[in-house]
Amino acid sequence: MNMQNQGTEQKLSGKKRRQRGFSLIELMVVIVILAAIASIVGPRLFKNVGKAKRGTARTQMAQIEAALDGFRLDVGRYPTSSEGLAALERDPGVKGWDGPYLKKAVPTDPWQNPYVYVAPGSRAEFELSSYGLDGQPGGTGEGEDINSWE
Repeated sequence: MNMQNQGTEQKLSGKKRRQRGFSLIELMVVIVILAAIASIVGPRLFKNVGKAKRGTARTQMAQIEAALDGFRLDVGRYPTSSEGLAALERDPGVKGWDGPYLKKAVPTDPWQNPYVYVAPGSRAEFELSSYGLDGQPGGTGEGEDINSWE
């Protein structure tokens, strides 16, 4: 080998020795910084997810209400509690039924619980509700009920 090639090889082997990667301490510092950022940003993101789910529930309920109105126009009444929302998909054996009244199956609420339908209701001709995140009547925050009469 000539002298120039030996000098280049020595420079490369010197660089290889210096390029060992990150130390464990450096990696731990990065992980701590990322955890701190996640603890600040995470709750704000999840707060918006809850708002979005409540908005989705209201939109779905409006679509179900429109389908119930279509049922009423054809049959002359809203489905009874015993017929339930299934009457929007399948003929419950009533005169005038001309459904299905929804393009797709009756959806579950954004928390994967069925919507609660009561007819006749105590506040209106029918009552449609989602019990929210907790799936129980009442509640606060994300567990608060969403009702058609409010």
